[in-house]
Amino acid sequence: MSAQETAVPDAEASATSASDGPSLGERLQAFVGQTTGPPVRAWDPVNQPMIRHWVEAMGDHNPVYVDDAAAREAGFPGVIAPATMLQAWTMRGLRASEAADAARANRELKGASPNDRLMMMLDEAGFTSVVATNCDQHYVRPLVPGDFLTCTSVIDSVSTEKATGLGTGHFVTTRLEYTVQNDELVATMLFRILKFRPRPKADAAAPASVPTSSASAAASTSAASTSAASTSAPSSVPSSGSAPRPKRPRPALTQDNRFFFDGAKEHKLLIQRCSNCGTLRHPPRPSCAKCQSFEWGTVTASGRGTIYSFVVNHYPQVPAFDYPLVVALVELEEGTRLVANVADITPDSVFIGMPVIAGFEAFDDDLTLPVFRPDPGATGTGGVATGGAGAQDVAQDAAQDERTS
Repeated sequence: MSAQETAVPDAEASATSASDGPSLGERLQAFVGQTTGPPVRAWDPVNQPMIRHWVEAMGDHNPVYVDDAAAREAGFPGVIAPATMLQAWTMRGLRASEAADAARANRELKGASPNDRLMMMLDEAGFTSVVATNCDQHYVRPLVPGDFLTCTSVIDSVSTEKATGLGTGHFVTTRLEYTVQNDELVATMLFRILKFRPRPKADAAAPASVPTSSASAAASTSAASTSAASTSAPSSVPSSGSAPRPKRPRPALTQDNRFFFDGAKEHKLLIQRCSNCGTLRHPPRPSCAKCQSFEWGTVTASGRGTIYSFVVNHYPQVPAFDYPLVVALVELEEGTRLVANVADITPDSVFIGMPVIAGFEAFDDDLTLPVFRPDPGATGTGGVATGGAGAQDVAQDAAQDERTS
């Protein structure tokens, strides 16, 4: 979600303490230039097993990460670590992060760092929610096995109060430097978050307006909405006293991906295929990562696959979607993966390895997307198998082997 910002006039002045001390804005600015805390040293040196786990999880087949000969042929001294693993080496871990969050919430932090004090100050001012907005990394050289990283971080800037789509808040930017043995700089990063005041829920009072005689029907409707959280087409007809539901965000169409959305309108799940070596790829892109050819066509996928991974999104919420929102990474039987909508799959019923099949749903006149449901033709779906016309469309269209761009 874009956190477009607008300055809130006189917001900082209103935060001046009763004793006419420094305003909230002035107190926040006092943190700029301070280190966020002591340097963080990686638990372990850069190592091949962790690199292998990473590339397996990410589906990255670049041989320079796992094969010395391939790395040397590409001009490296040996195996290198993926650049995007940079933060992974110095992460403190889930348990330590949860413990620090709980201590800050209970005001039990001992010897709190400048960053902890800054976050507590924003919490106390009502800016209790947080979302990461952007990250800018610069790599000086590739990391290699044996490198032992240390990360130092400085509070680079704290914005004045801004009005954003999520609510009013402050953008906090930290500047991080990654060094290895002998204090050699290997990478830098600017990381920005928005600490914001959550908006009140507009529908908080809605249950009170439901007549007692309609309570069971309302509960039934709510359950149905949740079970198809990410797939029910938004109605353009407003409910009593409510505004029309906004449309889903539009995809950014390019000459490389337009075929996918055009195919969806025709109820075809099209996957890009290199015309030179036959490698399938998704998401669509200009050239083949395997042979670097710019020539490509498409194949019609069967629509069958399994859930490779998933997330259940609760917040921040976009009005065009229902929540909790299940978003799945589906591995198609052709071998490619895509992030997709799901239906008839709830947060309680979804599981990794769940067999699914694609259908299509028109969310409005301009946007049709593939939607995955439990596959009625497979065993162990763990959910209600509905199939439907959309799934049949995919199976029928799979007979069309290729469509050129």
